[in-house]
Amino acid sequence: MIDHFGLSATFYDRFIGRPDFGKLCRMLRLPAKGRMLDAGGGTGRVAAHLRKLVDHLVVLDASGKMLAQARHRDLAAVAAHAEHLPFPDAHFDRILVTDALHHFRDQQAAIREFARVLSPGGLLAVEEPDIRRFPVKLVAVAETLLMMRSHFHSPVQIREMMARSGLSARTDGGPVFRAWITGEKPV
Repeated sequence: MIDHFGLSATFYDRFIGRPDFGKLCRMLRLPAKGRMLDAGGGTGRVAAHLRKLVDHLVVLDASGKMLAQARHRDLAAVAAHAEHLPFPDAHFDRILVTDALHHFRDQQAAIREFARVLSPGGLLAVEEPDIRRFPVKLVAVAETLLMMRSHFHSPVQIREMMARSGLSARTDGGPVFRAWITGEKPV
């Protein structure tokens, strides 16, 4: 299997677009006290902008080379798969997944794990390419041709996965390319 993210780690940030930080802050109700997990956070490109808005932030990714870039940014980094989180129950107050859910092997298992490690009242925010949009369909084809094993879901499907994991979820469509889905763990 090709390690696409390991191969691109040193120049990844130069080619990937910037998320809407204002939108992410509203979704996660930042600034806030507590701990936040950036799951699939790779190089820490998003976490670096949000770390001062929470007490403690951890970047989680399966790619050691991507996490090496996060460590260069002085971010706490943990190598693990989202489907098997090495954290205790109710450990995080906020979890962010930016442009990564489609790369997880089992999205439902990952969301179940996020719900497990969220504290009551905690928030899960997912920014994901909207597969209903034609440009995203082209990206999906390209990632298939590159053998990236990506699996895109519609915002409604992601919201339903959150609901099956016990989170109350809502969807907020974006411009041509993005969708945002927020899940909240009941108190």
